[in-house]
Amino acid sequence: MKKTLYTALLCALVTGSYAQEPKKDTVVVITVDSTKQEDPVRDRRVSVTIGNWKDDSDSSTRKRSGFSAQFTFSRFDLGLSKYLDNGSFTLSPANSFLENKPWKTINVGFDLFELHYRFNPYVKLYVAGGIDWNHIRLKQDINILPDQPQLSYEPATVDYDKNRLSSTYLRIPMGLQFRTRDDARGKKVYFVAGPEVGFLLNGKLKQVSDELGKEKVKDDFNFNPFRFGASARLGYGDFGVFAKYYFTDVFADGQGPSDFRNMSFGFMLNF
Repeated sequence: MKKTLYTALLCALVTGSYAQEPKKDTVVVITVDSTKQEDPVRDRRVSVTIGNWKDDSDSSTRKRSGFSAQFTFSRFDLGLSKYLDNGSFTLSPANSFLENKPWKTINVGFDLFELHYRFNPYVKLYVAGGIDWNHIRLKQDINILPDQPQLSYEPATVDYDKNRLSSTYLRIPMGLQFRTRDDARGKKVYFVAGPEVGFLLNGKLKQVSDELGKEKVKDDFNFNPFRFGASARLGYGDFGVFAKYYFTDVFADGQGPSDFRNMSFGFMLNF
């Protein structure tokens, strides 16, 4: 995952450094999408825009509408993941093997592409694409078994320093975003809410122990191949908070605990 994050950051920096200057009054243009004129380098993004726009001296009154497609590095999420067993945060005895360490069970994600339609300077509707990880830091010394028709485990013979079950999803969020005019500091308040779908890319079990060292096993581990949920975000400038809840079960139907849901909340960077 670290390599993926580094690669994404490098791509974002490279595309930003080679972006072109804005063009005005064209039907189809390749632009530098900068929401703050006073700092065009930091906010520079490569985008394809359909529509007309007018650049005013005050960025908060910039008149801009139409479709825009852009490669970006945005909505970087880092937060905690919680699991509800039939609506309760307390796991049932049958599912107690999934008990986790709360402060080490986390959600990480970011978007790499966005297609949006801006109605006016303050409202836009977007659909994006990115990657989302959920890491379950298991408390018990167990081995989650791969290639099983149902989620299965066995007691381990070693003490694990780390026993982490992870899922990686392609996330496709859709959001209706509202933002204010620039304040005295040149920053805006943002709010966005909308649905999100996800498609499973892979699952992984990572274990670390003194006896066996570091071990990794890749498998789908009966995770749900498709998930559907909703998210909300609130921020100021480049920083904010997020919350997500998924209406589908964590594990595939008939292959794991039923009515076992996931929610995440935490901090985010870059609207």
